[in-house]
Amino acid sequence: MINWNTLTAEQQTQILMRPASTTAASVSEKVKNIISSVKERGDEAVLEFTRQFDCSSSTTLKLDAEQLTKLADLVPEKIQKAIEMAYENIERFHIAQKQNTITVETRPGVICEQRTDPIESVGFYIPGGSAPLPSTVLMLGIPARIAGCNTISLCTPPNAKGLIAPEIAYAAKRCGIENIYLCGGAQAIAAMAFGTKVISKAGKIFGPGNRFVTEAKQQVSQMGDGAAIDMPAGPSEVLVLADENANPAFIAADLLSQAEHGEDSQAILVCSSRKIVAQVRAEINKQLQTLSRQSIAKAAMNNARYIVTNSVTESVNVSNLYAPEHLILQTDNARDLLPIIKNAGSIFLGAWSPESAGDYASGTNHVLPTYGFSRTYSSLGLSDFVRRYTVQEISKQGLQQIGHAVSVLAAVEGLDAHEQAVLIRLKAIEETCK
Repeated sequence: MINWNTLTAEQQTQILMRPASTTAASVSEKVKNIISSVKERGDEAVLEFTRQFDCSSSTTLKLDAEQLTKLADLVPEKIQKAIEMAYENIERFHIAQKQNTITVETRPGVICEQRTDPIESVGFYIPGGSAPLPSTVLMLGIPARIAGCNTISLCTPPNAKGLIAPEIAYAAKRCGIENIYLCGGAQAIAAMAFGTKVISKAGKIFGPGNRFVTEAKQQVSQMGDGAAIDMPAGPSEVLVLADENANPAFIAADLLSQAEHGEDSQAILVCSSRKIVAQVRAEINKQLQTLSRQSIAKAAMNNARYIVTNSVTESVNVSNLYAPEHLILQTDNARDLLPIIKNAGSIFLGAWSPESAGDYASGTNHVLPTYGFSRTYSSLGLSDFVRRYTVQEISKQGLQQIGHAVSVLAAVEGLDAHEQAVLIRLKAIEETCK
């Protein structure tokens, strides 16, 4: 238990530091070599890496439509209904984010517009392994479909039988995703970034992954012929902000729900009541015993932080400094705190808003900035699947309105051709008026 007010400013900063975000040189070099190999040899290289890391008998990269349907049909009705509810809520929330064309006449005859077009080709990375993520298929596939992205590629590593989780197949089919590829790791990112004969080149790549996937996304995003990516990625994290009336069992469950993601997950409780903190710690020990991923959650909770403050307002200040991916407000009148919350990827208000609801079915997107990037990055939304561009249309009258200002500013900057492009037109207008 950490008493915030006994710490120096330097100690406070240290307490809120995340583990150093460094990638081992060996990982970086391995990823670099994988990317280079895929660029040079395309599908042949992707298949070789797939046989090496995932399925030794892989002979094909694309999952055909018949296999997709067979796998999707294996999903029990109970899970299908849950996916359907999640789909409907996510769709409803993201449809509401559609942006209309903005048209403004800044001066008579000077019309400026902001328009949006979908990104033509996008690529999704969906992890496989012990915890397949059909929810992430929905979080990416639904806004891409609403935005109108023309080509959607989905890469996910095959299991030992060369297949994928039925739940991923069902979610992909529900989103209308037909281009599903049986490959994972850095090789999948490279294939989507540069394109192969089988796998379409993506203009932007979305989705979580391990350190090799994360490193590959960073590397291809820095290459001129590579691809853009959704956002910087780091370990999952949650900060629960609680007062003296919060439910300790709820808090413990929320902290553990993040801890079970991975041993490097971040779980922080900031609370104005020492009593509640003590009760939460007891609850964590109790609830840990019931988890199937107990060893993972326990390892993460060994690095959890329990910070005691003098007031809820001070707790908010601590949260703003940390800038969490997920922020849960278990306080009285939680909504009243929104005006003073400055940095968070997604906020959950009140005792009945668990973070897991946002992960699956409330409707918001669970792809969020981590590692403090919520200070400058936003949660994933429809806008991430479109590109904004501007249009201007200027009449003779409009150019006469703004031409002088344009020519003066161009002259100030010493750009004669810019100035001339305006003056030559103004002179032509004057001549037609004679």
